[in-house]
Amino acid sequence: MEYIDKVIIQAARVGNTEVIRELISRGTDINCQDEKGYTPLIIACYNNHFEAAKTLLEANADVNAMDFGGNTALMGVSFKGYPDIAELLIAHGADLNLQHGNGGTALMFAAMFGRNNLVKMLINHGADKYLLDNRGLSVIDLAVQQGNEEAIAILEQETAA
Repeated sequence: MEYIDKVIIQAARVGNTEVIRELISRGTDINCQDEKGYTPLIIACYNNHFEAAKTLLEANADVNAMDFGGNTALMGVSFKGYPDIAELLIAHGADLNLQHGNGGTALMFAAMFGRNNLVKMLINHGADKYLLDNRGLSVIDLAVQQGNEEAIAILEQETAA
């Protein structure tokens, strides 16, 4: 990895939008990847840096880029529980139904980790609750495994509607 890639990735990690903007103005590859395949956008989102993520998206960062495990920025914020960044990603065209290496989706992450506001948000934006992971489990199955009664209620209510 080139030195400049390390700089933009570190700027994304700490949310330094000033450095990100400067690097973008110099033509830096905003979709570069580190040794795990993380892009600056994935890193900014995972670390809850809204303005950094917005800056990268406005510069046309790939909203659906995947790390080497198949995880996207939307999956990361669904796991971590950052609804404002999830809305930002969705507004920029994030694919709600991408599946990572084990078949998990952003909706599955939200349900498994009790991010029920994100479960509702993703459903409201059209996430597919019928997708199955590599073990054949649906988001409702995963919510049941975790004892996430609220997510189960949200998913069943949305299914009945």
